[in-house]
Amino acid sequence: MIRSFQSVFRIPELKKRILFVLGIFIVYSIGGHIPIPGVNSAALGEFFKMQQTTLFGLYDMFAGGAFGKATVFALGIMPYISASIIIQLLGSVVPYFQKLQKEGEEGRKKITQLTRYGTVGISTLQAIGVSIFLESIVTPSGMVVVPDPGMGFRLLTMITLATGTILLMWLGEQIDDKGIGNGISLIIMIGIIGRFPYAVFDEAQQLIGGNRSLLLEIFLWGLMFATVAAVILLTQGTRKIPVQYAKRVVGRKQYGGHSTHLPLRVNTAGVMPIIFAQSIMFFPSTVATFLPDSVFKDWLMRSFDFQAYTYMFFYFMMIVFFTYFYTAIAFNPVDVADNMKKYGGFIPGIRPGKKTSEFIDNILTKITLPGAVFLGIIAVFPSLITKFTNVSYSFSSFFGGTGLLIIVGVALDSLQQIESHLLMRHYDGFLSSGKLRGRRRM
Repeated sequence: MIRSFQSVFRIPELKKRILFVLGIFIVYSIGGHIPIPGVNSAALGEFFKMQQTTLFGLYDMFAGGAFGKATVFALGIMPYISASIIIQLLGSVVPYFQKLQKEGEEGRKKITQLTRYGTVGISTLQAIGVSIFLESIVTPSGMVVVPDPGMGFRLLTMITLATGTILLMWLGEQIDDKGIGNGISLIIMIGIIGRFPYAVFDEAQQLIGGNRSLLLEIFLWGLMFATVAAVILLTQGTRKIPVQYAKRVVGRKQYGGHSTHLPLRVNTAGVMPIIFAQSIMFFPSTVATFLPDSVFKDWLMRSFDFQAYTYMFFYFMMIVFFTYFYTAIAFNPVDVADNMKKYGGFIPGIRPGKKTSEFIDNILTKITLPGAVFLGIIAVFPSLITKFTNVSYSFSSFFGGTGLLIIVGVALDSLQQIESHLLMRHYDGFLSSGKLRGRRRM
C-alpha cells in the first residue's frame, strides 16, 4: 500500500492532478471562513446549534458548515445539484431534453450550459431568501443576526452568495478538467469531511469528562468501521447479466462474436433517495420552529424528532419508495435493450427487443428491493445510535445517512480513477485483491 502511494507521485501528470485538487480544497476552505458583511456570527452560531435536525442542518452539512457561519460559500454547491436534478427529471418527460440526452457530445454540452444557467437562477433566488431569513432570526437570548437590515444588506448578500456558488461550480469544473475525480462530488465530500475532526474532538471531550466509558467508545469506533464496510458493499454491489454479441463481417473485418456482461447496480439510485426523503422528513420540524407555542407544535416536534420511532418508520418507507422512483428515472431498460439490439447484442435465451427490456426490468426490480431496504437501514442507523448511546448527532451522522454514502461513493470513484492511471503505466494498484486489483509489473 505504501509503495502504491509512492507510485502516485512518481507519475508527473498524476502528481500534478492531485496537487491541483488539493489546491482547490485550500481555496474552498478559505472561502468557507469568509463571512458575509453585516452578519453577527455569534448570534448565528447560537441559532444553528438548535437546527441540526432540521432542513437548515441538512443544508449546512452539504455546505460544509458554511451555511451555519453565513460565509461566501453559504449556499454551497446545492443550487448546481438542484439544477442538475431538475434537468435530469425534465429529460424523462420533456421531448426536447430527451433529444438532447441522445445527441451525444453536443447534447451534453447544451445540457451543461442549461445547468449553468439554472444554477445562476436558483442561487440568486435562494440568496434572496437567505438574506430575508437572516434578517428575521432572533436568538433565544434576544440577539439579532443582522443588526442593520434593509435593501442594501439583501442586495449585497444576494450578489455575494450567488457569486460564491458560481465560483464553486467553476472550481468543480476545473477539477474535472485538470484534476482527478468528479469535481462537484469532491467539493461536497470535503465539506462533509471537514466536520469530522470537530465531531471527534467533541467525542474525545465526552470521554475525558467521564460521560462516555472506554468500552463504549471502542465499540462505537468498531461499529463505525463495520458500517463503512457495509456501505462499500452496497455501493459496489452489482448483478451481472451475460450478453453475447453476434459476429458481423464488414468488408474484410469481423466485428462482434464476444461475450460480456451488463452490470446492474444493487443501489442504482445512489444517495438521492436519502436526500429526497430527508428533505421531506425535516420539513415538519422546520415549520414547527416558526410556529407559536401550542399543543400542535409540541406534537409535531415530538413526532418528527429524529429519535422518534414514527420518524424512523416513515423515513425508512420513504427511502424505499424514492429508491424505486429514482431508479426508474435513472435507468431505462427499453433504451438499454434497443442499444443492445442495434449493435447485435442479446442475452442468451432471451429474444431481443421487448422481451429483453422486460427481463432486465424484472431483474432490476428484484435487486432494487434489498438495496432499498439496506439503504433505509443505513439512513436510520444514526438516529438509532443517538437514541441508544446518547452520542451527539454531529458524531452519529458519520455512522450512516447521506454524509457517509457521499464520502464512500466519491472516495471509491476517485480511487478507481487513480488506479486506472497507475495501471496504464504498469504500476501496482492500491489493492492486492478485489475489484480494484492492480496488474503486476513484468
